Amino acid sequence: MAKNSSDYTGSQIVVLEGLEPVRKRPAMYIGTTSLAGVHHCLNEIIDNSIDEALAGFAKNVWVTIHKDESVTVRDDGRGIPVDKVPKYKVSALELVMTKLHAGGKFEGKAYKVSGGLHGVGASVVNALSIWTKVEVHRDGKSYTQEYKRGIPTSPVTVNGPLRRSDSEASKANDTGTIVSFLPDTEIFKEGIALTFDIVKKQVRDRAYLIARLAFHLVDERTDEESHYYFEGGITSLVKALNRNKVALHSPITIKKTSADGEIDMEVAIQYNDGFSESVESYVNVIHTVEGGTHLTGFRMALTRAINDYAKKAGVTKDSDDNIVGDDTREGLTAIVYMKMSSQNLQFEGQTKGKLGNAEVQPFVQSAVKEGLDTYFEENPGDARSILEKVFLAAKARLAAKAAKDAIIRKGALEGATLPGKLADCQEKDPSVSELFIVEGDSAGGSAKQGRDRKFQAILPLRGKILNTERARLDKIIEFEELKALVIALGMGISDSLRPEKLRYHRIIIMTDADVDGEHIMTLLLTFFFRHLPYIIEKGHLYVAQPPLYKISIGKNAHYAYSDDERDKVVKDQGKELKTPPNIQRYKGLGEMNPEQLWETTMNPANRVMRQVNISDAVAADQVFSMLMGDEVPPRKRFIQTHAKSATLDI
Repeated sequence: MAKNSSDYTGSQIVVLEGLEPVRKRPAMYIGTTSLAGVHHCLNEIIDNSIDEALAGFAKNVWVTIHKDESVTVRDDGRGIPVDKVPKYKVSALELVMTKLHAGGKFEGKAYKVSGGLHGVGASVVNALSIWTKVEVHRDGKSYTQEYKRGIPTSPVTVNGPLRRSDSEASKANDTGTIVSFLPDTEIFKEGIALTFDIVKKQVRDRAYLIARLAFHLVDERTDEESHYYFEGGITSLVKALNRNKVALHSPITIKKTSADGEIDMEVAIQYNDGFSESVESYVNVIHTVEGGTHLTGFRMALTRAINDYAKKAGVTKDSDDNIVGDDTREGLTAIVYMKMSSQNLQFEGQTKGKLGNAEVQPFVQSAVKEGLDTYFEENPGDARSILEKVFLAAKARLAAKAAKDAIIRKGALEGATLPGKLADCQEKDPSVSELFIVEGDSAGGSAKQGRDRKFQAILPLRGKILNTERARLDKIIEFEELKALVIALGMGISDSLRPEKLRYHRIIIMTDADVDGEHIMTLLLTFFFRHLPYIIEKGHLYVAQPPLYKISIGKNAHYAYSDDERDKVVKDQGKELKTPPNIQRYKGLGEMNPEQLWETTMNPANRVMRQVNISDAVAADQVFSMLMGDEVPPRKRFIQTHAKSATLDI
């Protein structure tokens, strides 16, 4: 019999020792125990190597993903100290790997600039791994220690003197740290297989930030390799982000160090002729995905500097309506990179997503404003190009607002007046409601008849929708099919966006499996990516996969979603048949009757769907710019490169 809850005594008090708290509550330290948590662990080990580079010692970082899903990170820095720490009477290496909040970054002596104190560090990665092995090269010797789930299996072992060489290539191995670990499947129950493309982005971003630091990435699972080395730092990164766009001027670079020497700021800015904003912020190579005080200061300075120059150039008057922040960010590509003393670094949250240092905002605001003022004075041609871009954005903003007010009433945005073509569901709870966006009235009719009215809504689209890659908001709202979609979703668009009003938490694109269907799907994906990215970020967008074939074998019907699956069904099911099976190729959803459409594509028990997600927003931005933009040469090169691997059903 269980004890009564009132029996609360001293015996029930538990003190978690060492790394026990980490294994007990891993999400407190790494944010999540999904695959993203595994990537976070790798980042922490890589950032430790990068700290050596920032301190001026490491020149190379090697990252190897092994076939058993373990990972090795190696650098040619000084190597973790291995001498005993008098207070704890254990090796410094063991202390760093087994104790929370242990390291050389707290006093600011060994590392002036690093990833900070609030992160998970090597000890947490060690705690969340089945095994970890660390090898240190320093003082002409090799030292090793191994761990199981954060606990050392033996003291630090001296392996003997290193064999030195006079060649420059081998001198990289004379000093440094090698960390290998296998993430624990008891912690990361969703899997531990790192995604190589995500790792490449993580490594590539760091290579851009730290000029002249070489990264070597190897995936032994696929024998794929990537190497990164950039001389230009964040200027090179801005150019890369604008690779498939028309840049309006050369990158603007602003650098400033605070009077006390505690803050270094570097900003790179370049406008393009597009309409989307691409601004990324970093602190000590940590990607602050949620921004923070440095990004706020940058945006305030940008808006003020452009307004001031417009008035100084006589383009606007003091009495005119000022340019707003949204206007200055249209077509903007920028990197805000801060380097700060580890002692003073403050993040909001354990995972370092948002910088919290209050003193950073006025420093960045003043430095960027001063830098832009000087640049505009010295480069009036570029300043004019930027002003023209910003004023065009302001004009479009006002036009869009007028169009929105005229076309879509507030009540409509909130779902008071739904479009007539929408066959809505009975369910009012968005978490269980689905919206199928269907190509054509024919498929729409079958979908309406075959659906489950309780939780499935149908919105048919007539023809191809507007390419929104380079369309302004007023044109989007005027386009009938997109207007209907925005109203049906209920959350508004642009400055009227209200995510809590989203009426469906599963939005499913359902098009024909042919060229036209793929084109319509791409147009819809472009619309969501550029104008309603919230829906993708929150995992609400899906693509339905209707079957390509119906295979009738006797009285039984089988459905296949690929040519290989078709061949397998014919081989497995048709062995005993004297006559060949009847194979029907579906050219469109309209060829299915309502029962077939429900059974194969809409029934949650049987259907196949792909969730739309973006692991690399930069890469996605470049793909959409290339495939859906005005520049023909990049699209031509892409088609020529990938034509042989394409499968077209015309």
